Amino acid sequence: MARRSSRHVCQECGALAAKWSGRCDSCGAWNSIIEESEPIAPPGAVASASGRRFEFDTLDGPAKPTPRSVVGIPEFDRVCGGGLVPGSVLLVGGDPGIGKSTLLLQVAAALARLGAPCAYLSGEEAVDQIRMRARRLALSESPVRLAAATDVRDILATLGSEDPVQVVVVDSVQTMFVDSLESAPGTVAQVRAAAQSFIRFAKTTGAVVVLVGHVTKEGQIAGPRVLEHMVDTVLYLEGERGHQFRILRAVKNRFGPTDEIGVFEMTDMGLAEVVNPSALFLTERSSAISGAAVHAGIEGTRPVLVEIQALVSPSVLATPRRAVVGWDTSRLAMIVAVLEARCGLSLFGNDIYLNVAGGLRIGEPGADLAVAGALVSAHTGTSVPEASVFFGEVGLSGDVRPVSQADNRLAEAAKLGFSRAVTPPGKRRKSRDIRITPIERLRELVDMLRPSPTNGIVDPDSSGHRHG
Repeated sequence: MARRSSRHVCQECGALAAKWSGRCDSCGAWNSIIEESEPIAPPGAVASASGRRFEFDTLDGPAKPTPRSVVGIPEFDRVCGGGLVPGSVLLVGGDPGIGKSTLLLQVAAALARLGAPCAYLSGEEAVDQIRMRARRLALSESPVRLAAATDVRDILATLGSEDPVQVVVVDSVQTMFVDSLESAPGTVAQVRAAAQSFIRFAKTTGAVVVLVGHVTKEGQIAGPRVLEHMVDTVLYLEGERGHQFRILRAVKNRFGPTDEIGVFEMTDMGLAEVVNPSALFLTERSSAISGAAVHAGIEGTRPVLVEIQALVSPSVLATPRRAVVGWDTSRLAMIVAVLEARCGLSLFGNDIYLNVAGGLRIGEPGADLAVAGALVSAHTGTSVPEASVFFGEVGLSGDVRPVSQADNRLAEAAKLGFSRAVTPPGKRRKSRDIRITPIERLRELVDMLRPSPTNGIVDPDSSGHRHG
């Protein structure tokens, strides 16, 4: 019989400790170290076992096209790379109450209506609760198999004895437990073992397994970090609970592009797709106010236009406040420093508030120019040029650098009725619908938004005329 030893494991990062302590030395989390026991294999067991030889392959061999099962929800299919791949494992994370269970129930119902056998396993809710949600979403007629279970051994035995299933939703992986381990459900050992069991089931049967994962207060999926490395695709459902928009973002995808997003709107009938998110993000925009600039961004392969709002006000605090929603706080500090040092603006003594409208979070550096435009507009009290979009990266020397997919950004802006774009210098296709104003230095943007008696705008083109 295998001997059992005790070890102390951090439940946040999975690091091992020699003894219990109140704080993990690896990740700094408090009260996250729990004592666990595990069976230990006899010494030399792996070395003495005889393995089976395998043959290597070459890189120039024939590549088979990846088969996909289209769900029928285009925004979800887009994020997954065109549909679900048989035998793949997806991990879906998000804040509590953000809509993970609602979205996955809609996905399972859509596939079941197309004839794909689907099973929905819940370790957090009873079957009656799932039925109530299905009635509210008008999904009661969908032939989805429901069960409330947490024992991984029982779940796999049931799935193996029933008719083959194509999609299995497990809500959530932190509630599942393997009875061969003595640790409690949700611990590092249990989460890793349960996930490994479902991954083995997916690879051997060809079924798609979707695991729901809880997130920590920092927004990371709870449990060992290795969980995200084990699965094929990691999706995050983002958004504020009081806001109607939800962003489904792919942060890892072995079968498609990463950083792809799908936009949904929370309604009484569940999560509804937003076909044109740019138009929806700009619905309530007013072009007559200062401190607002439209950024033409790229999220994955999709161009998205979103409004960036800034407010600059004198501070009464010794350390002025910097509040940012939807962008990187450190990057805001860099833009403020460049405007102060390279452009002569006095911003350090002011409170600065920055908000990305619509609940979208922007991570690309191409938003630097739009953020700078919103800050300068808020500081000077002058609104940006009407029907204008901004994109470009700002360097520490005050130069404006090119970003990728400029033509796609301009095409999306022209489609939504914008007639002018303030961009970095560079070669791009001519457009009859939109007039391009290239700038090389950030100071040119400050001069452009500086108040003038005629409230006109100087366009740095060869004509040198003033445009009203």
